[in-house]
Amino acid sequence: MESKAAVRFTLGKQSSLAPERNEEELEVREEEGEGEEIDRGVRLMYLANEGDLDGIRELLDSGIDVNFRDIDDRTALHIAACQGLTDVVSLLLQRGALVDSKDRWGSTPLADAICYKHQDVIKLLEKHGAKPPMAPMHVNHAREVPEYEIDAKELDFTNSVDITKGTFRMASWRGIEVAVKTLGDEVISDENKVRAFRDELALLQKIRHPNVVQFLGAVTQSSPMMIVTEYLPKGDLCEYLKRKGALKPITALTFALDIARGMNYLHENKPVPIIHRDLEPSNILRDDSGHLKVADFGVSKLLTVKEERPLNCQETSCRYVAPEVFKNEDYDTKVDVFSFALILQEMIEGYPPFSTKQDNEVPKVYAAMVRPPFRAPTKHYAHGLKELIEGCWNDVPAKRPTFRQIIIRLESIQNSFSHKRRWKVRPLQCFQKVEALLRKDHSNPSSRGGASRSVGRSI
Repeated sequence: MESKAAVRFTLGKQSSLAPERNEEELEVREEEGEGEEIDRGVRLMYLANEGDLDGIRELLDSGIDVNFRDIDDRTALHIAACQGLTDVVSLLLQRGALVDSKDRWGSTPLADAICYKHQDVIKLLEKHGAKPPMAPMHVNHAREVPEYEIDAKELDFTNSVDITKGTFRMASWRGIEVAVKTLGDEVISDENKVRAFRDELALLQKIRHPNVVQFLGAVTQSSPMMIVTEYLPKGDLCEYLKRKGALKPITALTFALDIARGMNYLHENKPVPIIHRDLEPSNILRDDSGHLKVADFGVSKLLTVKEERPLNCQETSCRYVAPEVFKNEDYDTKVDVFSFALILQEMIEGYPPFSTKQDNEVPKVYAAMVRPPFRAPTKHYAHGLKELIEGCWNDVPAKRPTFRQIIIRLESIQNSFSHKRRWKVRPLQCFQKVEALLRKDHSNPSSRGGASRSVGRSI
């Protein structure tokens, strides 16, 4: 067995769990090693980094240990996995490389390959028995496993299909269909996001509301980590609007109240409001009764202040996001009110806001205080509905109403539309009733004269 060399291999991609080193630190180490004979073990790692199969074979044939480790406990297999060199990985495994060796930070070759998204290397390492990396929320004692934990082995993806923008997949769990979201590397590899995710899961298990998609549990003790929620087969509001186009005002108001009630529940969470920040039609689902439920208010959205970086249009649809979010300004629950206004208008107009513009162009339009035009008939925005929408997308967040206030106004507007509709229907019903009584009176001579009195009483 070769002794561990007091050198660090710094070429190529580094360990997926290693802390970042500054360039100055690397330069010092390179200067200290300059002029020294390159250790054969480090040379093995160098050749693995370069993909030199012949050079690797020659070194291994000369007796160098295939599991040589540098000062960070990294092996040539770690290096090849980071670089995505499938042929080198295969050769090293054939020559006895330990498939689950861990570096000083606990990262394995498979964990590195997953981090750098080298799918062929991942499959090859798994074929040779590599164990999936432990989830960052793994606990040491069974009694510490969270109440919401779901065993990943219970999730059956045999007939799985992508749902809601491909973010969630349908699966079977304990005899029912569920929606499963797999967390990406950007969450699992970020300690701060993992901590925020842990806090949020503790909260999500307490959420119960008919207009919020029900959280069922999560996979946190194995990798990949997953979120499991109820599955709503009727799909999302986005697809529904594509099929139906503009909705009748009374239907739009019913849907708007569903959304507002769900959002009000999240915003009034104690002690910290839950901000959706990505409220759009594709994140609003329809249940079997036709009512709407708010969904996917996901990871790290319990914050009431701005994040360290602004959103971009690859992460969310820019079409429904309040301008203060993209300006990277401080923001609060009012960002969801802005999005709600756009959704409500879309239900009445029948097409998304600024549908003729590219997604990434829309934030600039909002920042310039331009809003989508009202093109539907004026009567569809009667009883103060237009004024409510305009108030919700006000450029000054503090002037936007809360969802509690929105609910009160929507209920009043809905009653006005319903009252007007009843008055339209009633004259026709009266005419039909009179006609029926007169027909009855005409067919029965003995009752003539009584019909007119009956009609009078019925009207």
